[in-house]
Amino acid sequence: MSSSLRVTPVHLAGKFGLEMLFQGLWQNKVLIFAVVVLVGALSAVYAFLVTPEYQVTSMLRPAAINELDALNRSEVYTLPPAQALIKVGEALESYDIRLGFFRSHQNLFKAFSRPGRTLEQSFEEFNKNSINLEVPDPKKADALSNYIKLEMTYPKGVDGVSILNGFIEYAINAERQQIAADLSVIVKNRLTEIEGKLSAARSSYEMDKEAKIAKLAEKDVLHRAQLQDELKALRAQLTAVRSDRLALLGESIAIAKSLGIQKPSTLSSLGDKTNNRSSNVIRTEINNQQVPLYFMGVEALEAERSALLQRKSDDFTDVRIAQIAKDLQLLQSNREIELLNNRKNEDLFLSNVAPLRGEQARLRSLNLDMAQLKLVVIDKLALEPIKPIKPKKVLILLSGLILGGVLGVLIALARSLLLIRRNAAVDRAAHSQHAVIAEPAKIER
Repeated sequence: MSSSLRVTPVHLAGKFGLEMLFQGLWQNKVLIFAVVVLVGALSAVYAFLVTPEYQVTSMLRPAAINELDALNRSEVYTLPPAQALIKVGEALESYDIRLGFFRSHQNLFKAFSRPGRTLEQSFEEFNKNSINLEVPDPKKADALSNYIKLEMTYPKGVDGVSILNGFIEYAINAERQQIAADLSVIVKNRLTEIEGKLSAARSSYEMDKEAKIAKLAEKDVLHRAQLQDELKALRAQLTAVRSDRLALLGESIAIAKSLGIQKPSTLSSLGDKTNNRSSNVIRTEINNQQVPLYFMGVEALEAERSALLQRKSDDFTDVRIAQIAKDLQLLQSNREIELLNNRKNEDLFLSNVAPLRGEQARLRSLNLDMAQLKLVVIDKLALEPIKPIKPKKVLILLSGLILGGVLGVLIALARSLLLIRRNAAVDRAAHSQHAVIAEPAKIER
């Protein structure tokens, strides 16, 4: 007896095509839908329960030139508008400025405080990602592109508008105070420098004054000594002249006595006396020779000698002595030295200090109202946002549904694949049994 039973092997790869794929997905459509609904529900729960986050922005631009004109015209501190914007930007990025604002406005940062945290730790949480500063590309040379943009992201329950606007104002005030402090130090240093130059000028003036007084006094001493020496020499000369005159008078008196000349006479009269002739002739004598002194006669000569012997001083005989006496009298007091010593305000006589005094007066009268100094222009203030930037509920829901669909399909495919593998194993077992039964029948045939 022969059997015609044929068992066809099951080819898993041939059966597992697109038809089986779609068939498996359709058979698991409920599972896929359930996964989509579950993941979508979880996404909706997250989207509606997560804390919303908001974002506010503010824009700063350079101030107008006239706002900084008073500071720049002071010739003490130069600050162009672009440089002022950079300084404010550095203050906004400064850790100390941010920490100072955090400390001074703790009522605005209660949401960042946690039990067991220090103030600095709470500030670190705020400072980590809350405020971001954006500046233009430095390679751009366009002045219109100069700006500083600040963005602050904060959770619901935080007054981000007040924080950002307050922080900008705090940073501007801090930079304004720093500029005022720098200006004060510069002015103080310049005044100290000017005072040092004035002190040096005073010292130089005092030295020049003392040197001038010393020179004048020395000149007076020298002149006085010279006059006194001259006076002494003149008096000695006059005394010698008087002695010589007395000696000359003594000789002339002796000669006059020997000639019997009692009265002043001439050579002609002396000759007439010798000849004892009388005449009514009047002679006129012209002689260019000096008449000897004894012709003055004994009486005149003795009278002159007596007067010279009785003279106590010869000063009156020389005009120069009177002039020396006058000069010595003038040298008793030097009026120029007296004026130099009696100067009340000696600063008036300092030389080359007028520019220094002018600069000193200008610096002392410098009164800039730093409270009104406008370093930057707040082009845009932070305003209350209309809606949060996070979470994006629609995007989260769509992402959840897509993720749920993908996850459901993957689960369905995995389930179908497991079911197909199990069926294939069963088919292989059944095929093995039929092969064993068919073999004896073939032998019998």
